[in-house]
Amino acid sequence: MGRRSGPRAGTDEVPFFSQATTFGVLWPLVEERVNEVFATGKFSHGRHVAEWERELAAYTGAGFAVGVNSGTDALVLLLRACGLRRSEGVLVPVYSFVATASSVVLAGGRPEFVDIDPVTYAMDAAALESAVTPASRFVMPAHLFHQMADMAALGAVAARCGLTLVEDSAEGIGMRQYGRHAGLHGKGGVLSFFPSKTLGALGDAGAVLTDDPEVAEMVRALRHHGRLGPTLGDFATISTETDVPGYNSKMDDIQAAVLSAKLTCLDNDIARRAELAAAYHERLHDIPGITRLPHVVERAPHGAEHPQESGESRPVFYVYLIEADDRDRLAEHLTRRGVGTEIYYPTPLHLQPCFAHLGHSRGDFPRAEAASARALALPLYPDLDVEQVDRVSETIREFYTGKPT
Repeated sequence: MGRRSGPRAGTDEVPFFSQATTFGVLWPLVEERVNEVFATGKFSHGRHVAEWERELAAYTGAGFAVGVNSGTDALVLLLRACGLRRSEGVLVPVYSFVATASSVVLAGGRPEFVDIDPVTYAMDAAALESAVTPASRFVMPAHLFHQMADMAALGAVAARCGLTLVEDSAEGIGMRQYGRHAGLHGKGGVLSFFPSKTLGALGDAGAVLTDDPEVAEMVRALRHHGRLGPTLGDFATISTETDVPGYNSKMDDIQAAVLSAKLTCLDNDIARRAELAAAYHERLHDIPGITRLPHVVERAPHGAEHPQESGESRPVFYVYLIEADDRDRLAEHLTRRGVGTEIYYPTPLHLQPCFAHLGHSRGDFPRAEAASARALALPLYPDLDVEQVDRVSETIREFYTGKPT
């Protein structure tokens, strides 16, 4: 998440995020599935979580989907399940939400920062190769905003350098590259279902995706105090012995029921997000002061010699991110006009106080620092209508030109 500026009170607000209309339409199905949870009397780690995991695995094509209580815990559990040992290095993008790096610390590792590609905002493959140290054991790119990192290039570096590849695909539901869903290009990945995500719950929830049965089994154990073996929801067969030190990271059945209902309209929501992104592009492309609009990088398969690089790639607009001159004053102007915005990410990770001990300073990662100073996310969600896109765009034009269209 970034730094949000919400709209002031008024009837003509354009909030940064809302799902009131969506829930109005979906509520009968949500209510039906939530009532089923109440009927069973099992509200955590039960049958509805198991059913949701099967649905999620089918949607993503993952061999295994394991529900947990947040995207952050999913990262911690994934790293531990993949064998991260204390003080080993995990290469992460320096421009991302803090959980990308804090999860490494919580799993016992040491973050090693990598600068970004300024077009995709994701980890840059050339920068990755130069950042590898003798302590590096993992690389964890993050897929941000509307498209995945270049997984072919990053995977090639990981293979050359002997690194285990995992993905912070928290924003990546629905994204595909070379026909494979986000999170399935290495040892495993994660999804976040925070309410404002492309597929959002009514609170915190997350999942680990993997094709590796041993990783899936270990994540299942770690999420439930380190207990191995039972079928989800069958508490009568759960071992009372702890095999590994674990966590209380179980998914709630109510969140699973909500997500199951919302999954039925996910592809329609993704298509609506693409329409709104196109509407923004049409209205903003000629405004002076807007220096960058979202650009989708086409990932063409490299040929038959790379069979893993075949199949369709699909971007998904989680947010609509622009770069702008005088970004902070623009955000304030939009706020005064009743438009919510969010800054991703105002302080890059190497300058966060919690990572000061790593010894970095301003100027170490110039592309990430430039993005942090210029990037601004505009409202983008299925409940948004084109008239609201018009209003946001006209308000931006007014800031730069002194008058709306």
